[in-house]
Amino acid sequence: MSVSNLFKKSSQLFLDVIFPPYCVSCRTTGQWLCENCLNLISLVTNSFCQHCGTPLSTGHADRCQRCCTQPLKSIDGIRAAAHFEKNPIREAIHALKYENHRALPGILSQLLAEAYQRFGLKADTILPIPLHHLRHKERGYNQSELLARELGQKLGLPVNCRSLKRTRHTKVQVDLPAVERYQNVAEAFVCSDRELSDQRVLLIDDVCTTGATMDACAAALKLAGVKSVWGLALARASISS
Repeated sequence: MSVSNLFKKSSQLFLDVIFPPYCVSCRTTGQWLCENCLNLISLVTNSFCQHCGTPLSTGHADRCQRCCTQPLKSIDGIRAAAHFEKNPIREAIHALKYENHRALPGILSQLLAEAYQRFGLKADTILPIPLHHLRHKERGYNQSELLARELGQKLGLPVNCRSLKRTRHTKVQVDLPAVERYQNVAEAFVCSDRELSDQRVLLIDDVCTTGATMDACAAALKLAGVKSVWGLALARASISS
């Protein structure tokens, strides 16, 4: 272990003694996401659209209505580890995204690693969904990048945070109806080099709703010669409109 890593670990242990970690869901002390709450997370295991990953009613066809009429054009497929509407995953993602809980990616990335194996995904390189530099400056970090780096360590795959860039400061997707989400992120990304040419890329995001952002990223990557692009989100949210 390097001196810097040893210092970070010692500092974290000291902080844990002074400010004991507490579960972001049930608030019991001991861990940032306790074992009981982890076991309550509703995993995506079956009954989902085979293209975009949207949860389907039991006995439904293998494609959702949206993919039958207006399918995502560039991404090869999307999967998600859990259902966003079911606590405690929603609270954990909120804490990661808005409360700077930097210890959570190490815990939550295990759900991504299990989903990667469960769905039989194959990748050569992992890429996080990039933030625009203004939003990154405002938040101080990219939660998708933190998840991607932890996942890369667990799977033994390289993580590329350089090649895919967000070139427009888009509106926050959660505030937009489904149709406007596609327009909001259209041509908002660019792949800056040919480093990923002929590779299988796995895109990582915290939450996926319509798949518009992942599809826009996939379009930019395929223009740069990427062989295939799959998306994997920590949680899948329902499309409300």
